[in-house]
Amino acid sequence: MSTQSFEHQTGGEKAGRGPHLRLWLIGFTLLLNACATLPDHEPIQVSVAGIEPLPGEGLEIRMLLKLRVQNPNGTPIDYDGASLKLDVQGQTYASGVSDGRGTIPRYGEAVIAVPVTISTLRVAFQALGHMGDGTAPEKLRYKLKGRLGGSPFGSMSFETEGELDLATLAK
Repeated sequence: MSTQSFEHQTGGEKAGRGPHLRLWLIGFTLLLNACATLPDHEPIQVSVAGIEPLPGEGLEIRMLLKLRVQNPNGTPIDYDGASLKLDVQGQTYASGVSDGRGTIPRYGEAVIAVPVTISTLRVAFQALGHMGDGTAPEKLRYKLKGRLGGSPFGSMSFETEGELDLATLAK
């Protein structure tokens, strides 16, 4: 009797899940279609606005990286947290996170501060690797990747890359 009652209850639960699952799938499909019809948003533009030293520990260098974030869209961007990673010559050089909050106005800009950490060992190994043939590179390629946190549908990723001409910097 207990086995028969268990099977009856289990069968009833499965039958009750079907309509709920179908409604959920229909709602999810409608949500995806609504997102696909949203107007196109231009990607945010991010550049390094400044660097300030911070106290570090032992074998690390800490800096406050100030990012100028430009919003080329007609709606403001609310963010809650930021993360970034800086690669130099294809290798991770620094990374950082911030729990800062704010708003980047529509067709406007804001400066966001993110503390980053650089391992001095990583810097030393990269320097040795780049000077393996006895000459320093003339240019350093860099890539800055990050994300501004927000709601599940509101996070925005960014990426910027370029080259630093070391000969020009030395003058």
